[in-house]
Amino acid sequence: MNQVKDTGRATVRIGYDGRVYKQFRGPLAQERFTNEVRVLRYLEEKKCPFVPRLLESDPEQLKIITSNCGARVEHMDSERLIELFKELQEYGVRHDDAELRNVTYRQTDGRFCLIDFEFSTILEESPSE
Repeated sequence: MNQVKDTGRATVRIGYDGRVYKQFRGPLAQERFTNEVRVLRYLEEKKCPFVPRLLESDPEQLKIITSNCGARVEHMDSERLIELFKELQEYGVRHDDAELRNVTYRQTDGRFCLIDFEFSTILEESPSE
């Protein structure tokens, strides 16, 4: 497995099978895990084509396995970056960490994708839900 990210909040690895393995840790790890799982399920239900698919989740170990959305993007025009995160809102989700580090490029279809939904907000939900 190749390690992609190792921070105080998470470890992310890409397996030889191409899947992405993420383990949450640090402050509010349980809440961030729960939110990312919920948002990814919601986006799958909405058939959002430019986010990873949640393949497995383990709430006891705070681990998820997702499909791979390509390679990290190093440079992007700021207008295009804004457009990409606005497009996500059309599917009912605000990313809340709209940074280049959360953009990938999927070479198979030439599509920019978004990753890392632990701080995202589902816009259709009321605050009491």
